[in-house]
Amino acid sequence: MRRSVDRSGGEPIRAGRATDGTGPSRFRERFLQGEPVEAGVRTSILDSWRRCRILGLSPDQSGLPFREDFDPDGRVVRAAVPVLDRLQYTFAGTAINISVADASGTVLLRRFGEASLARALPAIQTVPGFVFAEQFAGTNGIGLALAERRLIRVYGAEHFAERSQESACRALPFRDPLSGRIEGVLCFGYPRSAENPGLATVIRKAAEAIERRLLGQSSARERALLRTYLDTGAEAAAGLHHRIRVEQLALELNSRDRAILMEKAAELISRAQRAAVDVPLPDGRRITLVSRPMTSASGVEGIAIEAVLPGPSPREPLAIPRQFDEPLLGFPAGPAGPAVALVLPLSGAAPAVVPPAQPSVTPPPAHLPATAPGRATAGDAGVTTTDVDAGPDDHADSPPPARGLVMVGEPHVGTYALAARRRLELLSEASTRIGTTLDVRRTARELAETAVPRLADFVVIDLPEAVLRGEESADPRSDLRRTVVHGIRDDCPFSPVGKRVDYGPTAPQLRCLTSGQAVLEPDLKAAAGWLAQDAEHSGQLLSHVHSLIAVPLVARGVVLGTVGFYRAEDSAPFGDDDRSLAQELANRAALSIDNARRYTRERTMVLALQRSLLPHGLPDQDAAEVAHRYLPAESDVGGDWYDVIPLSGTRVGLFVGDVVGHGMLSAATMGRLRTAARSFAELDFPPDEVLTHLDNLVGRLDREDAAAEATGIIGATCLYAIYDPTSQQCTMARAGHPPPALVRPDGTVSFPDLPAGPPLGLGGLPFEAAEIHLPEGSQLVLYTDGLIEDRHRDVDVVLDQLRGALAHPERAPDETCQAVLDAVAPAHPCDDIALLVARTHALDPRRIATWDLPADPALVSEVRSSATRQLVDWGLDEAAFAAELMLSELVTNAIRHGAGPIRVRLLHDRTLICEVSDTSNTAPHLRRAASTDEGGRGLFLVAQLAQSWGTRYTPEGKVIWAECGLDGV
Repeated sequence: MRRSVDRSGGEPIRAGRATDGTGPSRFRERFLQGEPVEAGVRTSILDSWRRCRILGLSPDQSGLPFREDFDPDGRVVRAAVPVLDRLQYTFAGTAINISVADASGTVLLRRFGEASLARALPAIQTVPGFVFAEQFAGTNGIGLALAERRLIRVYGAEHFAERSQESACRALPFRDPLSGRIEGVLCFGYPRSAENPGLATVIRKAAEAIERRLLGQSSARERALLRTYLDTGAEAAAGLHHRIRVEQLALELNSRDRAILMEKAAELISRAQRAAVDVPLPDGRRITLVSRPMTSASGVEGIAIEAVLPGPSPREPLAIPRQFDEPLLGFPAGPAGPAVALVLPLSGAAPAVVPPAQPSVTPPPAHLPATAPGRATAGDAGVTTTDVDAGPDDHADSPPPARGLVMVGEPHVGTYALAARRRLELLSEASTRIGTTLDVRRTARELAETAVPRLADFVVIDLPEAVLRGEESADPRSDLRRTVVHGIRDDCPFSPVGKRVDYGPTAPQLRCLTSGQAVLEPDLKAAAGWLAQDAEHSGQLLSHVHSLIAVPLVARGVVLGTVGFYRAEDSAPFGDDDRSLAQELANRAALSIDNARRYTRERTMVLALQRSLLPHGLPDQDAAEVAHRYLPAESDVGGDWYDVIPLSGTRVGLFVGDVVGHGMLSAATMGRLRTAARSFAELDFPPDEVLTHLDNLVGRLDREDAAAEATGIIGATCLYAIYDPTSQQCTMARAGHPPPALVRPDGTVSFPDLPAGPPLGLGGLPFEAAEIHLPEGSQLVLYTDGLIEDRHRDVDVVLDQLRGALAHPERAPDETCQAVLDAVAPAHPCDDIALLVARTHALDPRRIATWDLPADPALVSEVRSSATRQLVDWGLDEAAFAAELMLSELVTNAIRHGAGPIRVRLLHDRTLICEVSDTSNTAPHLRRAASTDEGGRGLFLVAQLAQSWGTRYTPEGKVIWAECGLDGV
């Protein structure tokens, strides 16, 4: 399959059909089945899929929320209508549909290249008002553009919803250049066959046109300030410096560099001083920002921020500032008139952008930079302030600098805007940093790490013990435990993690839990309720902290605990704005903590179900010494299982299997498979026949399960081995499962090359068995693929590690299990691991007695006599009568109803086993003889005398066996 690069994000996209089982479609199906797909899906798409799964979205859902209250004549609509009209004209006759949504994902406008599309498509794709935010519509262009905050492309099966599999789209957020806020999304939708890389350029230009029209809606005060700057700037620039075009600076800087300049410019505006700061950029470049106070003719006072770059050679042609009415790909300019005044499309402290009174023409360059009196105040760390009073001779040999307007604004507006921006940045960072895992404790710590030091100096989080277990707390006010303590220092005397925390009735933490709102204590020394809960401990804390905000953690109506934000003595006390920010931060974190709590509860339930379906102990048998381990995956519970089954003739059956997928369905399917596998094994079927029956069962479950269509095809792998200690032969068959490891007594480790066999559930394909001789003391190691398969490790390297861990035949099976997990198992397993180690034993030949005889009734008495003598030699005199009678009946039946030759075998193990084999495939049946019948009571007598009895088939015929207990012997 070919690979292409999406210029919108630089991530590789697998091209190809979305419905042919390859490319995006195949990876999407694997993801929905719970399989790992990290290597084949773009990061942004995979992250969106994961969010959809956490939200519980279904790919086949068809309904979306519809808002009737959206404003059909809002500022976004007014700015976008002319642009969309032009786009509709440009794409006339094509299958492209164009839509504009607001910042909440609600579609406000729609246009179609072909008018027939509006009639052919469903209402959800033609009528404005439907909400395409990711939390409702899953992975789609509008929702993902809002989540990623950049130009994105979604192709075919990368959409989460089934209804969009045949479509592709490009979507780009557009912002208000004054505030930096995302105001909406422009989206192009089209059939997958209509993909055109040029659409990326078109959508960028169209979004810029919408942003330019938004700029035309600025306030009169902003217009007045910018007009003053342009008027005074043109005079001051004459003969001193030249201006640069908008794109000349913007193309030099990436989004990160522009954000740095924007933040520093907002700081300069908020200081309301004449200054110059040298701003270092991450790549080593430096740009000087100069602030200039000014007053408009109407009395509006403000600050203009310019970026000063090293000047070009005087021989270079000069550029005229971009005009606002300059056409861009044919898109009309906004009604506000000419002139874009921002050099950088930066957000932050409300820069003013207005049309100038007259076109600004670039003056010729001069040899000297323009300066203004005054010196800059000391800036932040890493920002060097420079003198702006340089005289004409100070830089006589330097090339003239180029200047460009970055931002214009009023100081008090800049102060508020800067604070608001930093709050928004903190909330934006919180949305990505909090909730990266589904662990309650880790999520709570992520909240604390996000808040320190940008909001608070210390954060303590208290959660009920029930919440940590994944449950709802009956009374969170009396069941709190210290869960997280995090701060700028480690010497603050908070209660340690794990300790029970009891707050008094007047404590801010308890008050916030009662009211459900954040409680602000700007001065803890005056907070009587806080001091009353524990005067001694509170006094110790007062030497470190002085201000507190206590916020409840509440999500979906469930009280999860409380978080306390503290500030140290050398920090400003909290205010009302800080309380609002802390409340919003805690609300967002509470949702992530509640998701983790719910996941913990579900995982605990599924894990309990799975463990209840696995063996609770190992059966008593002497064929092999067996040990096992089961390690669940960190993220979800799978369907791995194992089993040890004693079989007739002192044999033992060893099972290990793996159901595809994770979750409750996989665990339940595992239980059904294990039960069926044990039943088939106890019927004494050979390994290949057991796998055939299991294959039929899985196929039937797949056809009968009503949920299979939504959850995917049920599948499983399995390995079944039967070891016979009388012959030391092991017969094995596998169905798509990794082969076992064999450790011989001399320490040699090998992986027998068994016929692979198809996974269970495919149907119609045969399974093959292989027979291997195992010397006494050998170790047979069975495992599931979670032990060796990991996307971060090479399988061959892992197998070498497994070989090294097993090359110690002197270890007991339990020690071998632990050594394998320590050396081979991944630190954070993404799949379950089932491990079974069996050290083989051999039955002493002196405990085996065998007689071969022809089908002659006259020899029955001779066999009875020989068996009696053998039992006496074994010291089993008390069992001789029952064994003699059972042998007599079984041999007689074999002579009368079977076919010779006949073999009789006695096995002295935990029980006395009597076996009679012949070459006939006819199985005997137990029946109740009537009082008038002369026969038919032989097997009935055997069943009464024996502890258990049965029939197993061999390639040569059948074996009828009966076990006699030796408890009283």
